[in-house]
Amino acid sequence: MRQIKRKIVAGPVEIGGNSPISVQSMITADPHDREACVGQIMRLAEAGCDIVRFTLPDLESAEHIPYYKASLKNKKTALVADIHFDYRIALCAAEKGIDKIRINPGNIGDEEKVAAVVNACKERRIPIRIGVNSGSLEKGLLEKYGAPTADALVESALKEIEVFERLDFRDFAISVKSSDVATMIDAYRKLSEKTECPLHLGVTEAGTLKKSLIKSSVGIGTLLSEGIGDTIRVSITDDVLEEVIAGREILSSLGLWERGSFDLTSCPTCGRTKINLVEIAKKVEAALEKIPPIENRKIRVAVMGCVVNGPGEAREADIGIAGGIGEALLFKKGEPICKLPEDKIVEVLIEEIEKMRN
Repeated sequence: MRQIKRKIVAGPVEIGGNSPISVQSMITADPHDREACVGQIMRLAEAGCDIVRFTLPDLESAEHIPYYKASLKNKKTALVADIHFDYRIALCAAEKGIDKIRINPGNIGDEEKVAAVVNACKERRIPIRIGVNSGSLEKGLLEKYGAPTADALVESALKEIEVFERLDFRDFAISVKSSDVATMIDAYRKLSEKTECPLHLGVTEAGTLKKSLIKSSVGIGTLLSEGIGDTIRVSITDDVLEEVIAGREILSSLGLWERGSFDLTSCPTCGRTKINLVEIAKKVEAALEKIPPIENRKIRVAVMGCVVNGPGEAREADIGIAGGIGEALLFKKGEPICKLPEDKIVEVLIEEIEKMRN
């Protein structure tokens, strides 16, 4: 059962409470190139990303915030300013109308500077994410624990929570990210027992696509399955859209994605398979990523290699194929429709899926 934390609101997106678990990503464009930045922001928004973060390394880059906000006028996507070292940039971002601010207690400065950011956000009802990270933990905690352990991450988070609450500010989320999956899981489990603020889940610096998918699925998926987590970011060294796709897939696999999706089931193939199922499954997967899903409905698609498990999957799927010798049987809702030659399987299957949207 999901742990219910208090709710915060970042622009058009609710985080915590009974709100759907939101998916985040972060753009990689030069923060001084506003056209490149807005291009990535819009690409993510159009792909269904709930929250888009971007770095603000200086005051000049913060001047573009109104332009980004105007571009998202008809989108339900929140913008988060990622700020390190200079608290004045956070003050500027708040003044320019950012939806949410992320600061790192390990490098933002003393309590007086944190208080200035908190007061600016309180005045404008802008939430903050306290981003504790194993790579930038406070020096004193590293000396105390000898390494960025789970307990060190939690202590850093609780220390910052105490400051925020002393300043009468409760409109914040928190993260305790580590590049080590076991440490990340341990830290979030411990923190979830000690705070009512919403939790942002992520494995930081998780690596390239394959490595990150494994580490993030294990780390984020484990915690979500235990009811922990209110918003997620899958960190991938690749195209930013991969983060959105991965985040949705993790949520969908746990039955937590409520806004429509495609669930592709495919077998690993064996000696019975007489069609190029690997290539067919890859092509179907790529095509499904380009088709807008039906709102609030999951469509189950099965791509099976032979008749051993094909019929069973057919009963559970909305649509799919089961391979034969150089052909495949197309089925809908468990009922056989027709046989397709191998070179027509993907084309016809996608056409039929498109019809289901009408």
